Amino acid sequence: MSRDPIQFNKRELSGAFGDIGTDLPLIIAMILAANLYIAGALIMFGLMQVFTGIIYRMPMPAQPLKAMATLVIAQQIGGNILLGAGLAIGVVMLILSVTGLLDTIAKWIPKVVVRGLQLGLGISLCSLAFRNYISSDSLNGYILASISFVIILIFIDNKKYPASLLVIGLGIIYAFIFKIDASDVPESFGINLPIFGVPTFDDISKGFLLLALPQIPLSLGNSIIATKQVAKDLFPEKPEMSIKKIGITYSIMNLINPFFGGIPTCHGSGGMVGHYTFGGRTGGSVIIYGSLYIVLGLFLANGFHNLVQAFPLPVLGVILMVEGISLSSLIKDVVSDRKGFVIALLVGVIAFGLPYGFVVSMIVGTIIYYLPLSLDSISNLGSKEK
Repeated sequence: MSRDPIQFNKRELSGAFGDIGTDLPLIIAMILAANLYIAGALIMFGLMQVFTGIIYRMPMPAQPLKAMATLVIAQQIGGNILLGAGLAIGVVMLILSVTGLLDTIAKWIPKVVVRGLQLGLGISLCSLAFRNYISSDSLNGYILASISFVIILIFIDNKKYPASLLVIGLGIIYAFIFKIDASDVPESFGINLPIFGVPTFDDISKGFLLLALPQIPLSLGNSIIATKQVAKDLFPEKPEMSIKKIGITYSIMNLINPFFGGIPTCHGSGGMVGHYTFGGRTGGSVIIYGSLYIVLGLFLANGFHNLVQAFPLPVLGVILMVEGISLSSLIKDVVSDRKGFVIALLVGVIAFGLPYGFVVSMIVGTIIYYLPLSLDSISNLGSKEK
């Protein structure tokens, strides 16, 4: 894998925006809720993208830890505890990786459960896109979202005119016409760097209990196991990456981030699918994507709030929705397995519908898979036959 070239072309540039609909809203919300230092959060997030792009040489993303992000946003947990949680989960993941426990856990999680987790995440992304983004800006938002979706449908496989670049460009034009005051742009510029700091033991312990523990099961299912499966699905010609390697790079990111104000990050199957869907095939797409955040943090952190508020949310929502559809469609390879398909559907529904659904669904789906039930007793759940 290390010999694969990293490319920087139009398709990689298009793929670079395949995960922005998931990442950017969470990053903005966490910065505001936890009062994080903007430059540190943006620059470190970008550097983690560059790190994974160089290490894996494929569109392996770094993403905000979603369970942590949800709790921080909902409960307004302080940034010091968030950074402590990042360090805590980095240590836990390192221990699980080097001891081989991560591989043992992964071997017990069947593929149909992984597909169900991906289905649940895909439905969640689509629901979020419609609920929070596509419906914003009233009628103009729906019109903009419809135009963006049509553009993606027409150009999704076009190498000359990459789809995500076209819709991002449309969003920028819309922002300049309707939302950005050109006189405010110069005030956004300034040079900022991350600030070094060490989380206290109290922050680490509180972060572990409040944020890391709820995150660990979701990370095992989506960030580790599902990401390995997606890499195998999308890049079957490449040597299969190991669970241990994914766990170690996950841990390294979180052993570095907290000391420079970086938000806790993970890998993610949805992010890889997003980059791939819009054209990313090498580490170039995530390196380009990371460079965007580095530039924002270094030079535009002063006006970051104004910049992100100006970009139209319906465009981000459409990108997020397409990522969710692509992720959900991976369930197609278990459709022919009646028992497996029903388990995958059950896992997906639980993952989407319940609090801590990804944790509950992974446990329930795995138990059902290994229970000595007959094929008919499971598969008839999805049949109309009595």
